[in-house]
Amino acid sequence: MRRHTVGRMLAAILVAVALWNATARAQSNRPQAGEELLVTGGEVGRYGGKLVVSLRAEPKTLNPVTAVDNPSKEIIWRTMADLVHINRLTQKTEPSLAKSWKITADGLHYTLKLRRGLRFSDGHPLDADDVLFSFEVYLDEKVHASQRDLLIVGGKPVTVRKLDAETLVFDLAQPYGVAERLFDGFAILPRHLLQQAYREGKLAQAWSLATPPAQLAGLGPFRLKEYVPGQRLVLERNPYYWKADRQGNRLPYLDEVAFLFVPSEDAQVIRFQAGDTDLIWRLNAENFAVLARQQQARGYTMSDLGPGLEYNFLFFNLNDLGGKLPQIARKQKWFQQVAFRQAISAAVDRDGIVRLVYQGRAVPLWGQLTPGNKLWSNDRLPRPPRSLDRARQLLRGAGFSWKRDGTLVDSEGEAVDFSIVSSASNAERMKMATILQDDFKQLGMQVHIVPLEFRALLERLFQNHDYEACILGLLSPDVDPNVDINVWLSRGGQHLWNPGQAKPATPWEAEIDGLLERQLTAKRFEERKRLYDRVQQIVAENQPMVFLASPHLLVGAKNGLGNFRPAVLDHYALWNVEELFWRDRPAR
Repeated sequence: MRRHTVGRMLAAILVAVALWNATARAQSNRPQAGEELLVTGGEVGRYGGKLVVSLRAEPKTLNPVTAVDNPSKEIIWRTMADLVHINRLTQKTEPSLAKSWKITADGLHYTLKLRRGLRFSDGHPLDADDVLFSFEVYLDEKVHASQRDLLIVGGKPVTVRKLDAETLVFDLAQPYGVAERLFDGFAILPRHLLQQAYREGKLAQAWSLATPPAQLAGLGPFRLKEYVPGQRLVLERNPYYWKADRQGNRLPYLDEVAFLFVPSEDAQVIRFQAGDTDLIWRLNAENFAVLARQQQARGYTMSDLGPGLEYNFLFFNLNDLGGKLPQIARKQKWFQQVAFRQAISAAVDRDGIVRLVYQGRAVPLWGQLTPGNKLWSNDRLPRPPRSLDRARQLLRGAGFSWKRDGTLVDSEGEAVDFSIVSSASNAERMKMATILQDDFKQLGMQVHIVPLEFRALLERLFQNHDYEACILGLLSPDVDPNVDINVWLSRGGQHLWNPGQAKPATPWEAEIDGLLERQLTAKRFEERKRLYDRVQQIVAENQPMVFLASPHLLVGAKNGLGNFRPAVLDHYALWNVEELFWRDRPAR
């Protein structure tokens, strides 16, 4: 009897402890006095569990000011927050750390109001001084923050001033068409942890992977728990996070998010098949097909989101070579002819690229905006089918002709041959190069493919200009065209075919410059859209880039993951990680 009594007492104690823990957790998950939590609209979930995902490389840093690599950004943005945020699903702005904002009629002054009761993940309160400090850091030329260029408006830096502990004013030299989208992507930094490093000129060295978790803090849904070099990085729930569900429960639901370091996409697929990870994204079509065949048996679901914002293209070297590289300079007389570039475009088998490279999970492109950009794409651009006859007609009009053996020659009898460089590590683009090689052979051109290590490729494009043609791709981080303005302005550092021009090399590039500068200051979306439609038309007419295809976004998730709503904007799978929850926790 005594043994049974003790057993019942122990059971009662365990139940009481569990109830006490549940009650304590419930109380900590409710808003505290003075807190203004942002209420989300997702499905009400349940607390607990871990989400495991994989990255193809280890992060380089945990510092949001210096991070440029995708693995670092993927982790950092689970631990940080911005003032105004672009919802990755709706592609529209929404309140974040700032609960509201006002823009003056002249578009020059933005007044932002912080929500009350905000605290960093170490419990330290946030106020307007942290925002002032953050933008001081981003604007400091000595810091070399990658985001600084976005804060230069009308040739002058944005200035920030504090009205009170919760109110700030951002002053611009001229109206800025992106409006409040300007604030997305600027993580608000903890002044109490980083000010000393900044004052000592050591901010770039702060928050390395060796930094103890207690010395890092952010405003995101999670905070650093542990880092094991070569294996994993684990984040734990931020108990001070400032979002709640519709029932007033503080988010996030998950206890942890673990990032495993897996060296390749094929290895990621194996880990996902085995159930070691719960999500997978950035897949190629071949691996997606493999996973899709097994999804029912293995308890996961694969999804094709359609085209994202990545655009792949061919372009030619139109740089002023200054008397250097004479072999390339000789061929530039072809590349500089609009008719030659138009003929190249007419000869491209875009449908073949979609079919052979992407197994149908892509769309052909004739412009820089993909169908995934529903707000800005110019639907009136022509989308002509492939036509070798049209290509030959254009070439004849530009003075080209064919020898008896079918070789294409220019007006001086020189055979048309050139090389295409691309990244050796990108299998899809190397396949595109092979298809283009065959397409252009049908016009009598000899094309050579040169695979390069990615760093060597960038050196040729931006430093020594030692290339003839290149296949590359760009991924826009937002639908607003200003995120790619550095590509389309003639003075832009990413104006790939001829970057950093002192003045526009051609009249059509000068027209694009003027249109882009006008849309920057236009206050109405309709006016900006009209101007950017014209930019797209000029690009389509002059073909500085011959657009090829945009791949679909392909993702997979273990069954039972609630609120999983992948989006076409960056952070596709984890953009709403604070809302994710397990209906039934997976066994591990």
